[in-house]
Amino acid sequence: MEGSPTQALEKFLRDVPDFPKPGILFKDITPMLSNPQAFSMAVDAMTDAVRAYNPTHVACMESRGFLFGTPMAERLEAGIIPLRKPGKLPWKTYSESYDLEYGTNTLEIHRDAGEPGDRVVIVDDLLATGGTAQASIALVRRLGAEVVACCFVVELDFLEGREKLHGTEVISLIHVA
Repeated sequence: MEGSPTQALEKFLRDVPDFPKPGILFKDITPMLSNPQAFSMAVDAMTDAVRAYNPTHVACMESRGFLFGTPMAERLEAGIIPLRKPGKLPWKTYSESYDLEYGTNTLEIHRDAGEPGDRVVIVDDLLATGGTAQASIALVRRLGAEVVACCFVVELDFLEGREKLHGTEVISLIHVA
């Protein structure tokens, strides 16, 4: 694929109107996932973007964050912290509820998933209103770990989600105005 990662990857996004409810224009990354070169380019670009932060862990949000965060963690030789929906983690958890652009949700984290001194990058496929990322940051910080950056494939700039992250470094490959 030619061009910068942003230019090359933009063509692998699909707009799905009225999903998951009327009035939402969903940015579908499935075409990117189905193309091995595009997926690898996205993971490589995200990994390269966060490497200088020297993360010890990658926290991935359920479920599409797992797809990008897991290979990133392997390439960074970092641990993985899964951030899951309620009732999916088998050990003692902390939970954090948040608002989405189309409803509310909750994430959970194992209470022993990290500790002071850990340097965590939070990874997801998309930054929209910032609620999921904000909840993820709060959960990681409850462990005593440091959030060094958040990294996304796509950022919907018009929703101003990064404003909710209060100074946390935000890295996005693709910006949608």
